[in-house]
Amino acid sequence: MNVCILGDGLTSLSLAKALINLNINVDIISNQKNYELDKTRTIGLTSSNIKFFNKNIQNIDELLWNIKRIKIYNDSFKNDELLNFDDDNYLFSIIKNEKLYRLLYKSLIKSKFFKFKKKTNINYYNLVINCDPNSSITKKFFFKNIKKNYYSCAYTSIIEHEKIDPNDTATQIFTKQGPLAFLPISNTHTSIVYSILGKKDYDIKGLINSYNKIYSINKFNEFKSFELKSSNLRNYYHCNILAFGDLLHKVHPLAGQGFNMTVRDIKELVSIINLKLNIGLSLDSSVCVDFEKKTKHKNYLFSNSIDFIHEFFHLESKVKTNKLSKALNYLGNQKSANRFFTKLADNGLVL
Repeated sequence: MNVCILGDGLTSLSLAKALINLNINVDIISNQKNYELDKTRTIGLTSSNIKFFNKNIQNIDELLWNIKRIKIYNDSFKNDELLNFDDDNYLFSIIKNEKLYRLLYKSLIKSKFFKFKKKTNINYYNLVINCDPNSSITKKFFFKNIKKNYYSCAYTSIIEHEKIDPNDTATQIFTKQGPLAFLPISNTHTSIVYSILGKKDYDIKGLINSYNKIYSINKFNEFKSFELKSSNLRNYYHCNILAFGDLLHKVHPLAGQGFNMTVRDIKELVSIINLKLNIGLSLDSSVCVDFEKKTKHKNYLFSNSIDFIHEFFHLESKVKTNKLSKALNYLGNQKSANRFFTKLADNGLVL
């Protein structure tokens, strides 16, 4: 069986590794030149997705920094926790994009089932998986989306700070400007993601310092930024070409669920492909049909749940009341509700 993946981002490499582990021939097609890895970006992976990744894609334990607690604040509650979650083992883990990319790349190029290519005739392949938003195929077949513009920019960086042992608590603060996340990656380094509304010339470092109650910061590394938009693709496939990754669903980064959704999609796609191979069927457009049937409704609902969280706190900021936060605080302190939110974040929607 021969599969072609368009694009050479983290999603493409992860999917390619999962497929070659099934002894499927995989070619990644990319016309990008001098691909630059963003050293400021990190990914949060839930425990169930880590287990799947380790077993079916690549063991990544050595790259992970485990998070045992999550504390959520907002301007209405000031220094009091709005919500908190904890687990004696870990809730999720943080991994640097750059390190994961390099690990997957090194593993892929050693495999006899894998090749990087610049151009190819896609008609040669049983299945084509499109992860490239800039490909001509995207513009031709995968342009109908349900879109939303948050009119915000996400600023990412890594701070270096005095040692905290253990630095295992992730903090999310819903500020007047937007959500600010502190995501530990070691006892002396923490990832920052600050999603700021509007295009004003904010003093990003000053804002972070004003909300930082935890870290004695020695240095801010380079800041990167990107515009925030969400989207859900209306049609997942065309013939034997399947859209994948951010093309299917792009969500606000406040909950750290973007790549988790993609890993769950990889899990579902691998299951469909493995089943067909085990009963002697070839890979064709039926893979795309089955994948859309099993994932589209769940992805849409989950994406909208992330958007609801954003709008919830945005609304409270606009109406200048803390009644909504008080209600959420009460709900979060109920053990059954707390367990539900934790399970939802870990496994996604199970319908």
